[in-house]
Amino acid sequence: MHIKIINKERISVLRVTDEAGRQQALGVMRTIYRDEKNWVVEDAKLIAAEDITSQTVSWFVACADHRPVGVLRVLYEPPLDLYKAYGFKVVAKGVDLDAFIRNNRLAEIGRFAILPEWRKNIRVAATLMSAAARDTLERGFTHYITDVFEGEQHSPYKFHSRVMGFQVVATHETGELNCPCRRITMLLDLKQTYLRLRLTNNWVFRTLTNGWDERLHERLLGGSQSSAPAPAAVV
Repeated sequence: MHIKIINKERISVLRVTDEAGRQQALGVMRTIYRDEKNWVVEDAKLIAAEDITSQTVSWFVACADHRPVGVLRVLYEPPLDLYKAYGFKVVAKGVDLDAFIRNNRLAEIGRFAILPEWRKNIRVAATLMSAAARDTLERGFTHYITDVFEGEQHSPYKFHSRVMGFQVVATHETGELNCPCRRITMLLDLKQTYLRLRLTNNWVFRTLTNGWDERLHERLLGGSQSSAPAPAAVV
């Protein structure tokens, strides 16, 4: 599937489908995850070559005037069992998270990386989210799960919580990346987010839904609510 979104600031997003696209995304990931943050060293662990042909992984790269400036990944078979191995602690009160995971289709969104000089341009993040959400919804998934680092200088926590509406559900102390910060696990109900932002019709909604097929809008407007909204918690 080919996804391309371009906004008025000449920011485009493409789903990575070949080695050329992988190299574009790797350039961003090396700059941030390897050189700036020291979270991952090997290219194969940054973006595996097999990811570009996998049906269970989508990588997206944002470009400004054809220069790669941001990256995002979605896993459609996320290793949810690993969260328990990481010391997963539920902080959302009165929630059976295991049942929630069993009864909904969760995709893991992560590897959010934007070059330093573009981090203040929120449209880069929003346009990446637009392409990812479209891909995710067209596959029939209902929620995103993600981890962000607590206290990390460039964490997307504020974007996820304030702009998109992710809700904190758990924490864990360790993970696959080489970072000492505590991980905050968050959930996003994609239908609820769409309905909430549609009421505002603001630039976030317009950017998020730019290029979406009308049938996708109709699907999200069907019914009044998503069956299992993500619970809120305070960490």
